[in-house]
Amino acid sequence: MPIIEDENSSTNAGYKGRNPRLPDEGVSKSTARQERSEPREHQLMEEVLTKENMTKAMKRVEQNQGAAGIDDMTVSELRIYLKQEWPRIRSELLEGRYKPKPVRRVMIPKAGGGQRALGIPTVVDRLIQQAVHQIISPIFDKGFSESSYGYRPKRSAQQAVEAARQYVSEGRRWVVDIDLEKFFDRVNHDILMARVARKVKDKRILLLIRRYLQAGIMEDGLTKATTEGTPQGGPLSPLLSNILLDDLDKELESRQHKFCRYADDCNIYVHTQRAGERVKESVTLFLSNRLKLKVNEAKSAVDRPWRRKFLGYTITNEKEPRLRASVQSIKRLKDKLRIIFRRGRGRNIERLITEELNPVIRGWGNYFSLTRVKKIPEELDFWIRRKLRCVIWRQMKRIKARGKRMIQQGLNKQRAWESATNGRGSWWNAGASHMNQAYPITYFNLKNA
Repeated sequence: MPIIEDENSSTNAGYKGRNPRLPDEGVSKSTARQERSEPREHQLMEEVLTKENMTKAMKRVEQNQGAAGIDDMTVSELRIYLKQEWPRIRSELLEGRYKPKPVRRVMIPKAGGGQRALGIPTVVDRLIQQAVHQIISPIFDKGFSESSYGYRPKRSAQQAVEAARQYVSEGRRWVVDIDLEKFFDRVNHDILMARVARKVKDKRILLLIRRYLQAGIMEDGLTKATTEGTPQGGPLSPLLSNILLDDLDKELESRQHKFCRYADDCNIYVHTQRAGERVKESVTLFLSNRLKLKVNEAKSAVDRPWRRKFLGYTITNEKEPRLRASVQSIKRLKDKLRIIFRRGRGRNIERLITEELNPVIRGWGNYFSLTRVKKIPEELDFWIRRKLRCVIWRQMKRIKARGKRMIQQGLNKQRAWESATNGRGSWWNAGASHMNQAYPITYFNLKNA
C-alpha cells in the first residue's frame, strides 16, 4: 500500500527508529477511549481508514485509471504523493476537517445525442470516495429493491432487460417509460442527505459526503458552487443515486407494480394503456413532490414495449416475446465501426480486424448476447464483411493491381480483368459476386481466428 512507509525509506527519518504509521494506526489515547465508548455505527470513518479498506480502494482506483482532476495529478503519481501527505489527510478525515477539491467539468457525447457533463474529482478524492463507498455500500445495498439493477454487486443491465421481457411475456404489454430530466444535475442535497442519514450515523461521514456534493465545479479556470446535483464521475455518485431513488422503488413496490430500474432509467409494466396513463401521472407527482425531481415529458411515454428501447434492447411483438438490440444500438455500432474502417484504408487488413474491429465487436456482442433474433447478427456480419471488402478494394488503387490481385485470389484471368475495369465504385464492387468469390466468408474467418 502506498500510504505505508517503508522503514528504510528516507521519508521515515522523523520516526527515529519507530515503525511507520499505518493507515489504521496513530490514533491518540483519548481518541481510542472515545472509540471504545461509541457504538460501532458511529465509527464508520475508522472502518473507512483501515489498512485493508484503503489498500482495496487504491487497487480499484489504479485499475480504473481515469483523467486527472483540477490539480493535474495522475493515478500513477498518487502513491508518491500519499507517502508524504497521508498522515495529514488521515488526521483531517478522522477529525472531520477534510475538504475535497472542486471537480473538473468534462463534456462527453451522449448515446442518444447531445452532451453529458461529467465531474472528474482529483485522484485523492477518488481514492477517499472509493474507500467510503466500500464501507457504506453494503449497508444500503441489502435494503435495496430486487427490481433495482444499476451499479449494484452481482447485478447487470442484462438481468434488467430479461426481467422486463418476462413481465411482457406474462401479459403486461404496456410500458410506462420514465425519463428523469437531468437527474444527476438536479438532485436535492437536503433530501439526499436525509436518506443517507437514515443508515449512516457517523457525522464525519455525513459531513464528508455533503462536502463532496458541495465541492463545486471548475470550468475554464473558474469555480462554480454546487447547490444541487451529484456530479457523475466519482465513485460515490452511482450509490447516492440509488439511495435517493430507493424511495421510488419502495413506492412502486407498495403499489405492487412490476418494474425495472437501472440508475435513473425506470420502466413500469402494466396490462392496459389506461392503467399506464394513471401510473405515469401518479409517479410524476410522487417524484416531483417527494424527491423534487422532474420527469422529462418529451422522452417519457406510455407505449408498447416493442416501440420503446430499454438499456439498448427492445422486445419483439410476439406471443412469446424475445429480446433484440434496438435500431439505435445497431446504428451506434455501425457509426463507431465506420470510423475504424476509414482509419483502416491504409492498414494491413488482418491487423485492422484483430486489433481494432474485434475488440469493439466482441464487446458489443457480449452486451447484446441476449438477442434472440438471428436476423440482426447475420445482417451485421454481412455488412461488416462488405465494409472489409470495400477497404480491400480501395487499397488496390490501380486497375493493374486489382486485376493481379483477383487472379491471385482464384478468379480466372478474363473475369479478373473485367472486374478490375468495370468502372464502378468501391461499395458496389464490395457487394459484387467477384469480390465475394475472391474474398469469401472463410477468408475473414481465418483473419478472425
